[in-house]
Amino acid sequence: MWTRQHKQRNTGRLIIPSLCVLFLAYFGFHAYHGEFGIYSKYQLEAQAVDLQGKLDAIKARRVDLERRVQLMHEGTLEKDMLDEQARKALNVSHADEITIMLPASAK
Repeated sequence: MWTRQHKQRNTGRLIIPSLCVLFLAYFGFHAYHGEFGIYSKYQLEAQAVDLQGKLDAIKARRVDLERRVQLMHEGTLEKDMLDEQARKALNVSHADEITIMLPASAK
């Protein structure tokens, strides 16, 4: 006749549930913090908003430059605009300087 000298343990019943909890915790963490997770989605949306703002600023700058170039085309060439651009390119005047052109006979 056999008698048991030790008490039966219940730890064997906790192995599979604890492994399942570990796997769920691992995949849950990476679903939130991973490369394609929820947190990354919010970061990408914030980055998209920032880049859209930069794009809008660049488009506005381009429209302004196109308007200024249009003023320099033949037929619509304004002499004041040409003089202003030439003086800026040659560093002859400053931004706050007022230029008064006198006729040649006034000398």
